[in-house]
Amino acid sequence: MAKHTAVGWGHHHYHHLQNRWLLALLLMLSVSTVIAFFMRSAFDSCDRTVSAAVDGIGSARHVIQVAEKRTTPVAAVKPSPLSFMKSKVVLLVSHELSLSGGPLLLMELAFLLRSVGAEVYWMTIMKPSETDEVTYSLEHKMLDRGVQVVSAKGKEALDTALRADLVVLNTAVAGKWLDVVLKGDVHRVLPKVLWWIHEMRGHYFKLDYVKNLPFVAGAMIDSHVTTEYWKNRTQERLKIKMPDTYVVHLGNSKELMQVAEDTVAKRVLREHVRESLGVLNEDLLFAIINSVSRGKGQDLFLRSFYEALQLIKEKKMQIPLLHAVIVGSDMSAQTKFEMELRDYVVQKKIQDRVHFVNKTLTVAPYLAAIDVLVQNSQARGECFGRITIEAMAFQLPVLGTAAGGTTEIVVNGTTGLLHPVGKPGVTPLAKNIVKLATHVERRLTMGKRGYERVKERFLEQHMAERIAGVLKEVLRKSKNKSSRLIS
Repeated sequence: MAKHTAVGWGHHHYHHLQNRWLLALLLMLSVSTVIAFFMRSAFDSCDRTVSAAVDGIGSARHVIQVAEKRTTPVAAVKPSPLSFMKSKVVLLVSHELSLSGGPLLLMELAFLLRSVGAEVYWMTIMKPSETDEVTYSLEHKMLDRGVQVVSAKGKEALDTALRADLVVLNTAVAGKWLDVVLKGDVHRVLPKVLWWIHEMRGHYFKLDYVKNLPFVAGAMIDSHVTTEYWKNRTQERLKIKMPDTYVVHLGNSKELMQVAEDTVAKRVLREHVRESLGVLNEDLLFAIINSVSRGKGQDLFLRSFYEALQLIKEKKMQIPLLHAVIVGSDMSAQTKFEMELRDYVVQKKIQDRVHFVNKTLTVAPYLAAIDVLVQNSQARGECFGRITIEAMAFQLPVLGTAAGGTTEIVVNGTTGLLHPVGKPGVTPLAKNIVKLATHVERRLTMGKRGYERVKERFLEQHMAERIAGVLKEVLRKSKNKSSRLIS
């Protein structure tokens, strides 16, 4: 495996770039860039180095100073569109506290509200019986930022809900909390509830979960496709009506954008990850960055990848070696699905072309290292798919399923290429892999256009503006309907 020193940098220059890399790590380790993965890879030296770098940050004061210098001057910072939330009491209720999309998005909202002076409380409905490393870590991140973490049960929960100006329920599953905890007082809280829904799976359409949905102040959903789906399903299956519903597309954090726009940091991260995987700089990496599950389509992606390799071989194309990277693996869980993936790789004898990377807190290094993101979510697709806009920020083209919120992010033929879900999509995805592998200019142009699209509509500021509009409307509606209790 190649060593860093083989690149031919002088010691001083390399040390300087390592400092820049540490800075990038500082930025991307913010909660707002965490996607849905946890723990370091069992074999990946990149993750081990990340940990070592982070452990040593305390003594590297000059790195912090560089970060401060790079921060936009206060005078140039626009006032937050959420400034009107100053001194408002907000209760955020999450069905769980984990490194998955829903809870992390709610945490981002918590930090945005805290930054403008709101009084923010957090409740987690389902918590592990024993102390859990993830829960402990995330709760302390919130406490450090001034978010008050309180029990989701008992008198404290009821009192907080009653005196809050706004209650945000996160995900459909959180609906059961209303009756179980609030009981006879539920009618006093419903008029100030904003329900943030991220799911499109059928098993969430249970009356037990969503029976109070028609009575809340509003629902907020991440894509137009998901919104229409919820409206139709609730009416047809459950015979209930959706409340006023607002579509809010998500945005990339400032921290992630800083890493994505730092050419030197990206180059260092790219080299480091590729060395850890044992691939060359000129090799082409196609990656899925999602937790490994059938719904995310890693199995169909591997079939497409193998088919692409066969096409290249049959047509005797002279192109760089192709590799498939699956970030989000978890061998410790020993799931049947993951074993199927690994067995397929062995059966097709493509072990040297497929790389499994364990769940990790830091996806930015992999976005810096790969050439194309594959968003292969199946069935109804992703509600939105945050990783898609993060990849586009890194100027990566996206090969996505023509389903769900992906169709609202990826402009087919311009910022990426779409293919059907299910088995019918295997061959089209294989052909799209070959298209981008053989047309360098198309790949680079799509990546650039994707970045431009992110800058136009998928930044944190855009998301904050969209959420601010919803919160103003919800507060206006609830003002004359709900009263505050002072405990």
